[in-house]
Amino acid sequence: MDTTSNSTATTMAARFRGFLPVIVDVETGGFDAERDALLEIAVVSIRMEPSGLLVPEPPVSANVEPFPGANIDPRSLEITGIDPDHPFRGALPERQALDHVFNAVREAVKRSECQRAVLVGHNAAFDLAFLNAAVRRVGHKRNPFHPFSCFDTATLGGLAYGQTVLSKAAIAAGVPFDTREAHSAIYDAERTAELFCEIVNRWRRLELAEGDMRTSVTV
Repeated sequence: MDTTSNSTATTMAARFRGFLPVIVDVETGGFDAERDALLEIAVVSIRMEPSGLLVPEPPVSANVEPFPGANIDPRSLEITGIDPDHPFRGALPERQALDHVFNAVREAVKRSECQRAVLVGHNAAFDLAFLNAAVRRVGHKRNPFHPFSCFDTATLGGLAYGQTVLSKAAIAAGVPFDTREAHSAIYDAERTAELFCEIVNRWRRLELAEGDMRTSVTV
């Protein structure tokens, strides 16, 4: 069994065993992935620089038309500020919205020489549930994401900084956070991506520092 640590790998494919971390944030009409509307989706792919540090790519996003019969809780709209009926929202049907973001993800997976994307989210189970529900509704056959594996920055933020709320974890990591911009899929995905990269990069720096210390002791 291979027990080698990949935390200091210098390629994305080696760092996460062939998986490309892709941040996903969704804004919805409630908490029930099967019944409540998917209203916004944004994805941010991650790339690795020659130094081995992770950096976010530009976001790709779509406003989404509620599927027929979808429930929308007015209290959710109060939080997000989304007006599903706004004439300039430019919303796409679910299938087209998924195609739009999935195409970008597949291209990123190919560029990084990975095999599949793995979802990264803040409270990732929520985003993964809504993504998978939309995939099932439209019968999408080319979902680039692993169906159940994910990285959760709420957990990682708790580990790294003792903070599980996105805004507090981001600030603790040195990532600026404007609460007035929160609950937009693009904004939250970008901040989550920066938080994820900072945590992974911090771990890499610690691993390299520990390696240098061990080397100096043995010399």
